[in-house]
Amino acid sequence: MGEQGKYVWTTKITSKGQIVIPKQAREVFGLKEGDTLILLGDVERGIAIAKYDDYLKFAEAIFMAKDGGND
Repeated sequence: MGEQGKYVWTTKITSKGQIVIPKQAREVFGLKEGDTLILLGDVERGIAIAKYDDYLKFAEAIFMAKDGGND
């Protein structure tokens, strides 16, 4: 387990551009077959991977806060 919830894993890119998310990473973040992931990229900082459903909830919370929570 990583220090204070921080982890480092390695993976390789296949000839088809695919990566395997290590088993421990899938377990820690509750990823399972069929989950949709979102890749966020920044040329300066790199790539971040997030579970789409979690990111969508986060984005909805931002919009709700911006609108004062009104539907």
